[in-house]
Amino acid sequence: MMVMRFPVPILALCALAAALPASASLLDYVGECVPFARAVSGIQIHGDAWTWWQQAEGRYARGATPATGSVIVFAKTARLPRGHVAVVSRVIDRRVVMVTHANWSRQNGARGHVEQDVTLTDVSADNDWSAVKVWYQDTAGLGATTYPIYGFVHGRPVTAASAPVRPSPELTSPHPDYVGALIDAYR
Repeated sequence: MMVMRFPVPILALCALAAALPASASLLDYVGECVPFARAVSGIQIHGDAWTWWQQAEGRYARGATPATGSVIVFAKTARLPRGHVAVVSRVIDRRVVMVTHANWSRQNGARGHVEQDVTLTDVSADNDWSAVKVWYQDTAGLGATTYPIYGFVHGRPVTAASAPVRPSPELTSPHPDYVGALIDAYR
């Protein structure tokens, strides 16, 4: 009997796709940020979002510099008791990126929806990505809250024998609003 083995990112995408109607895309997903980030980034970490940073140690490359496809890990706070994870969809400049994530802004009065190419800016005093502000739909601009960040988990396994994971092609739109992202970040 032949056993078929699929790469873990394919299994994650299949699991997420099973939760969606047949004609839906990943952008139609409604739910928590963790399963979405796992499926879109290919990074196979489970558990509350704030735990991803520690769980990645020894498994995936981590750092303080964003890269497309990396997962930014928000610390656990009173406002984010389970933390948050988002996938970097575009690097705009050294202090501004776009992310694609689930369960942040309300859409039609409900949380859980996916937002693609959302502006996120580094507001840390040392320019080290330890604190960010995120575009928030309800205010149509960067939110007023500053969130502490652990860093970025990259889709490169620590072991040289492992191939890098590839983020989903739906991570970014073909025409993101770069100018709007910069205006939001620097006004």
